[in-house]
Amino acid sequence: MKKTLYLLLTLGSIFMVGQASAQFRSIPGIVTDSFKVRYPTAKSVRWADKVSDFRATFFVDTSRYIARYSSDGGWLGATKRIGKDAIPSAVKDGLSKSKYAGAEWEIRVVTMMYLPGSVVQYNIQVAKSDLVKKNLLFSNEGQLLKDNNTL
Repeated sequence: MKKTLYLLLTLGSIFMVGQASAQFRSIPGIVTDSFKVRYPTAKSVRWADKVSDFRATFFVDTSRYIARYSSDGGWLGATKRIGKDAIPSAVKDGLSKSKYAGAEWEIRVVTMMYLPGSVVQYNIQVAKSDLVKKNLLFSNEGQLLKDNNTL
């Protein structure tokens, strides 16, 4: 009986924690209007309130995007994952010239970041092992801007 009660309490707690991420405030109309202007063909839009910004997760064609907006409707940027084969040649060249080139570093995840001012950057997660990983930030021209440890 105690095991069953413990199991029910554990499952109930997990369910409640999942619900705790529910949205606390509504998305302002100025934010959704700004989104509709920038992404008129967006499909399957889901909004999240992240306290510091509002995030829309959506699809354009077959690509999944995440866009961030300030509470006054200002676009803060967007991201989408791309395949290794879609990395621009300038960025591939920059990676090949970095200390993270070589057979011991494997490309795991590539994220294309769109920022205000028509800036495009690439975040490339590379790993030597499951414990040794780096997030590399490249400019569109292939310059390594940052290299940070990651989990």
